[in-house]
Amino acid sequence: MISYVDDFPITVASPSYRGNIRSLQKLYENLEGKALRPGVSFSVAKTELIHRRTPRQRNSPRCLSPIQIKGELFRLRDSLRWLGYRVTPALDSSADFSRRLALAQGAFALIRRLSPPGAGLASYLCLRLATSLVAPIPLYGSDLFTPSAGAMARLNTFWHQVQRWTTNCFSANPTGILAVESCLPPVALQISQRQRLAAHWVVCCPPELNPATSRLYTSFPSHSAHRAHDFARALTRGLSSVYLPLHWKTPRPVPPLRNHLPIDAVAHKTIPFTHGLSRMPMINSHLISTAPSALPRSLMDYTYSALKRSIREALIGEWPGLLPTPGY
Repeated sequence: MISYVDDFPITVASPSYRGNIRSLQKLYENLEGKALRPGVSFSVAKTELIHRRTPRQRNSPRCLSPIQIKGELFRLRDSLRWLGYRVTPALDSSADFSRRLALAQGAFALIRRLSPPGAGLASYLCLRLATSLVAPIPLYGSDLFTPSAGAMARLNTFWHQVQRWTTNCFSANPTGILAVESCLPPVALQISQRQRLAAHWVVCCPPELNPATSRLYTSFPSHSAHRAHDFARALTRGLSSVYLPLHWKTPRPVPPLRNHLPIDAVAHKTIPFTHGLSRMPMINSHLISTAPSALPRSLMDYTYSALKRSIREALIGEWPGLLPTPGY
């Protein structure tokens, strides 16, 4: 169980749907009993239930059994929404990105009225609107999920419209020129950048504060010995026993010989940017009250900022190779 303010998702894993439902009901009863002491109550009517299956189990019949909480029955949902993320049984993000794209198109239709072709706002003001109001809508969730090829094509088409509006250029101009003149990186680079920054946040957060960091493999260097229990870490890998934990400094084999934990793959996104940094781990000192005796706070701030700066510089370095501009 993890929580964000007043949202509580509870996840359990077992070989049967009935066992999962019984465990969820029992866990809710325990949670409700603890909440009664300080006088806290839950909005049971907002309960949502979803079953996630492994790839081998997706061909088996689906479970339609509801869950009963405080005399109310809650049917199985095809997807649930938590903190803006749309979670499906197969962890498919296509529907979520399509919905986010529709919201972005609606917002852009209103914003573009402020600067019609040949008149309106200056280009740098349009750039601020594009980066602060338009871009966060379709890219929300891209730090965790990667769009499919179809969703990426639709995102690129929409982003080209934003670039043309920002520069006030004709529609016949090459997209490579639009991206440079508008100072708006391509969608693929922005998604890669968001995923790297998310990995940077996970590896630099104290394990006591971040449930994802506490589930990193034991080889990952940390100032704290705190790690999640094995059964909690097992929830991130499902019910299969063929998972091979990745060592912190071991690159992922291509093609992969075995499946690896998703949290290990997230941490490995930061490996190319740690070269030249003398100290590990890199900790965000603003999140801890007292620095470890072996790691001065100034050194932690330096390494944390150096890693973040290296990730940002990679965006500029990869831009010409992904979308080169014409020679003229």
